[in-house]
Amino acid sequence: MGRAGSPLPRSSWLRMDDCGSRSRCSPTLCSSLRTCYPRGNITMSEAPRAETFVFLDLEATGLPSVEPEIAELSLFAVHRSSLENPEHDESGALVLPRVLDKLTLCMCPERPFTAKASEITGLSSEGLARCRKAGFDGAVVRTLQAFLSRQAGPICLVAHNGFDYDFPLLCAELRRLGARLPRDTVCLDTLPALRGLDRAHSHGTRARGRQGYSLGSLFHRYFRAEPSAAHSAEGDVHTLLLIFLHRAAELLAWADEQARGWAHIEPMYLPPDDPSLEA
Repeated sequence: MGRAGSPLPRSSWLRMDDCGSRSRCSPTLCSSLRTCYPRGNITMSEAPRAETFVFLDLEATGLPSVEPEIAELSLFAVHRSSLENPEHDESGALVLPRVLDKLTLCMCPERPFTAKASEITGLSSEGLARCRKAGFDGAVVRTLQAFLSRQAGPICLVAHNGFDYDFPLLCAELRRLGARLPRDTVCLDTLPALRGLDRAHSHGTRARGRQGYSLGSLFHRYFRAEPSAAHSAEGDVHTLLLIFLHRAAELLAWADEQARGWAHIEPMYLPPDDPSLEA
C-alpha cells in the first residue's frame, strides 16, 4: 500500500482472478497482476487523507436498468496541492492545473447501445467497431493500473452522480475481470456533496434546492457559460474539474470527512458467471 505522498506500488493495485469465459484476460495477464491483500473495508475515519484526486467520467450503453457496459472512460489526475492553489488566467478566470495527467479510452461494448444513450453520447457500436476498438478488457485494466500507479497515493476518485452510476459501473466491469482497486482508494460524489454544502449555507431554506445540480446547470451557475463537449467523457471531466476548483476548499474538506472507501462500492450488476450468484 502506498504511503501518502508516494506513488502507489504496483503490488497494491489490482487483483485479477476467477477468469471465466467472459473475462477476456489471458493467464499471463492474470499472473502478472495477481496480488492478494486483506478484504477488510476502510471507513471514512480510518482512510488517510487523499493526495491525488482522479476526476472520472464514463459514457456507457445505457442506464442501470439495462446493465450497461462502458464505451468511453476519461480520467484527469490532479495532485492535492494544485486543488488547494487554483490557477487563473490573465483575466482572472479559473483554468485547469498546468500539472495534470489525462487518460481517455474508447471501447466497443458487447451489449448494444440504447437509442437514447447513442443519441446523447454520439457513440454507437457500429462507429466503435469501425474504428477497431476492443472492449473493456485486460489491456484496459493494465492501462488503468499504469495510470493510477503513477499518482501519489492515497487516491480519491471523483465523479458527479458517481455513487449511483460511475462507481458501481466501473466496479462491475472490474469485477467481471477479477480486478479491484487498491483498498485505500476512496470516492467522492460531487452531486450530494454540492447539495449538502448548499444546504448548509442556506440554513435549511429551500432556495438552493430549486436549482439544478446537473453538470451543465452547475457550470452555468458558477461561470455564466455553457460547458463544452458535454456528454463526452473527457468534456464532462473537464467541466467537473472546473466546478470542483470553483469550490475547492469546501470540497476538499468534504472529501476528507465524507469520502467513501472503494470497498463500500457495490457493483451495478453481477456478471452471469459470478461466483456470488451461486450462493
